[in-house]
Amino acid sequence: MKNFKKPMVWQLWLTLAANLLLIEFGSLLPGAEPSASAPWKIGEPIVTYWFGPPLTDAVAQQMAEGGWNLVWCTSEEQLDVAQRHGLRAMLQNPLFSPRHTPAVLDDPAQREKLDALIKRVRNHPALYCYHVIDEPSAKDFPALGRLIAYLRQQDPAHLAFINLFPTYARNDQLRTNGDTVHAYQEYLNQYTKIVQPALVSYDHYQFANPGDLPEYFLNLALIRRAAQDSGVPFLNVVQACSWGPSKRIPNGDEMRYLVYTTLAYGGQGISYFVYLAAGDLSGAIAQPDGTPTELYHALKPLNHEFVAIAKEVEPLRSLAVYHTGMQPLGAEPLPARAPFRLDPPQASLAYEPRERVRGIMLGYFGATDQPSHVLVVNLDYKSEVVAPLVGPGSLETFDAGNGVWTAAAVKGAAGTATKLCLPPGGGKLVRVRP
Repeated sequence: MKNFKKPMVWQLWLTLAANLLLIEFGSLLPGAEPSASAPWKIGEPIVTYWFGPPLTDAVAQQMAEGGWNLVWCTSEEQLDVAQRHGLRAMLQNPLFSPRHTPAVLDDPAQREKLDALIKRVRNHPALYCYHVIDEPSAKDFPALGRLIAYLRQQDPAHLAFINLFPTYARNDQLRTNGDTVHAYQEYLNQYTKIVQPALVSYDHYQFANPGDLPEYFLNLALIRRAAQDSGVPFLNVVQACSWGPSKRIPNGDEMRYLVYTTLAYGGQGISYFVYLAAGDLSGAIAQPDGTPTELYHALKPLNHEFVAIAKEVEPLRSLAVYHTGMQPLGAEPLPARAPFRLDPPQASLAYEPRERVRGIMLGYFGATDQPSHVLVVNLDYKSEVVAPLVGPGSLETFDAGNGVWTAAAVKGAAGTATKLCLPPGGGKLVRVRP
């Protein structure tokens, strides 16, 4: 017994000393109750939405059948609804939002309410994350960093969800200075360093009238880099509706383009703005009475494809993203002798802002610096194309509908080439045969 008690005493002293150091250096806020839960991991790639109807059993069933796997809940009772349908839940409550309760951590009564809420819900099987704020400016980051640290101490197993501005936000919205690239890079740098998020989420709505906005790929590239530098996944909030004459309702081919371009840049989450058409929002995924629209039926297979492909590449690293054909803002051209390339190469096309992008995009993935997988995407959402792909070894293609890899039909040099038939805005995941 003596040999057992002695290390236990030392362990207690070490634990006490560690906690005192944490408090001294601000990592453990006074009053916080650390949880022993494992840190949050993304798990299944995220498919979610903005502005859905109140979560009932009928709504939850519709979302589950459509391939959505993260739903919004505004009450603890709705967590039970999500659980009944095998869905993960994002809990929305004013106590999590610094815009509603900016002094929640400094107000003992408010903090007590927050602590009590977390204790009630953190062990709920459906809970996945807490919604905190949408489109904060850089001036909000210090307060958000403090709040996120507190939530992480209380419940490390669940994400604190924040969504960021796009590149086309004004400098006075971002609260940074400089041209588009420098102002947005500074916004992302401050966010990742001060807030230290577990996931980077942002929105970008490019389908305008007349023509597409020009910064979609620039925004993807900057977010991808920020997420990689921070070692966290990212989520893209994309357009699924129209509001006013300046925006148009995307069709199914345009939604496929958004899904596959997000995947090619390494995205592990996608969210659609919006689910329910209401007010001046038109199109969307469901009508005001909840009836599914054409977009719902178009997204139903795409959601499953997104999850299937994102799962395949999740253990890998996003190594590079290359564009052939048009070179929009933020694009990097495909090197002449790249491991995966088009043969014959695709001709260069002139790009003008407001014009739809055309060409082929290749997203490289690999467990090391050598790519083993490539997601080949048709950037023209109006026409199908055939992509003559050459790879560094025998190739296999992934059927995202059934999750099966098959040997690619060989064209040209033995075991190194295939022709991919890509639908408008669609893509195909290819790998070197293991």
